[in-house]
Amino acid sequence: MKTTFRPALMLFGALTLAVGVLYPLAVTGIGYVAFPEQVRGSLVTQDGKTVGSRLIGQSFSSPGYFWGRPSATGPMANNAAGSSGSNQGPLNPALVEAVKGRLAALRALDPGNTALVPVDLVTASASGLDPEISLAAAQYQTGRVASARKIPRERVEAIIKEHAIVPMLGVFGEARVNVLALNLALDAESSRLPRAGGGL
Repeated sequence: MKTTFRPALMLFGALTLAVGVLYPLAVTGIGYVAFPEQVRGSLVTQDGKTVGSRLIGQSFSSPGYFWGRPSATGPMANNAAGSSGSNQGPLNPALVEAVKGRLAALRALDPGNTALVPVDLVTASASGLDPEISLAAAQYQTGRVASARKIPRERVEAIIKEHAIVPMLGVFGEARVNVLALNLALDAESSRLPRAGGGL
């Protein structure tokens, strides 16, 4: 018994050290050297404060901000600890009602907009954390955002183009924009505009 127990114990210890300690340390070290920003969570900072991550969506509800995709994570939206989709099929009554509610909210804030609502503005992604929307989804919201911020629509459209992410190699994926980066750019643009009364 001792002759088999000791080698097994030594093998267990060696594998634990190699796979449980050395390998994670090596991978983390390589990550910090080769991809330091990604290893730290692709955090976005402004004025020395962390305001979010480029990899995780945020919930924006003000009419002056672009809205991202709905999130199905629980117990709150965009919960990175509970990444998941709703797992509701297209014929599920709960999904149909949720989409109707999202359509109504979009229409209520922009009643003059008669364009078709892009599907990514009313359906959640599989992860529930999607930080990006299609260019069509951003362009659909342009009028509302421009009106709420009192910025010319052409300037808002230009900001979208400046922050557009093109498909990899021109074919993989679709053109899209990171919602957090877009909204931060809008905040920066608004801060440059003269305030009411002519002050800066």
